[in-house]
Amino acid sequence: MAQEDVFKKLVSHCKEYGFVFPSSEIYDGLGAVYDYGQNGVELKNNIKKYWWDSMTLLHENVVGIDSAIFMHPTIWKASGHVDAFNDPLIDNKDSKKRYRADVLIEDHLGKIDKEARKLAGTDDLEEAVRFLAGYTPHPVVTLGKGGCAYWHDGSIRYVSAIDEFRAVDTTGAGDNFLTGIIYGLLTEEPLDRCVRLGNIFAGKSTTAVGCFGAAVTPALIRKYL
Repeated sequence: MAQEDVFKKLVSHCKEYGFVFPSSEIYDGLGAVYDYGQNGVELKNNIKKYWWDSMTLLHENVVGIDSAIFMHPTIWKASGHVDAFNDPLIDNKDSKKRYRADVLIEDHLGKIDKEARKLAGTDDLEEAVRFLAGYTPHPVVTLGKGGCAYWHDGSIRYVSAIDEFRAVDTTGAGDNFLTGIIYGLLTEEPLDRCVRLGNIFAGKSTTAVGCFGAAVTPALIRKYL
């Protein structure tokens, strides 16, 4: 079944069973905007409660607060949002449109991944590694929670993910994965340790919102490398 058909059936099911309703439906509605129905609001609240309990009640050193959206400007500067948190934009002079650079990169990588699997004749990313090895000496494919697969000395090698890291935000994980690999190359580590460093840097970055405060220390590298 095509992904589009699955999505249409999911939306239809959610509407029929009271999970979502088109917003302002009795007044001709508002495109692409939905309200939570009687079951949807219960589901949303259950998910919020599960997340809240897992983030606070299960940690002795964590408490929850509900702060105001409007804060003193110094707060945003101290958190790093003013100096370090930004979304680079790219202007297309032909179409007169503006795009976020990270979105363009993700779309491009997605097309590369899709094209690689198409050329390899398989939907299995691990099989695609074998194909990519014909074009680059050491292709690396991330497998999410499955770690990474890479090609080395004529065979596929695997580096497991680090389960100890508790992910709260995946922002920047891909960039930090590459940073870890580059760090390993600069310090002349073997390829398997470079990929492992990528997992360490990426895994640690997900333990803090927006990567802030998730510094990779020499002690952390020694522990997991």
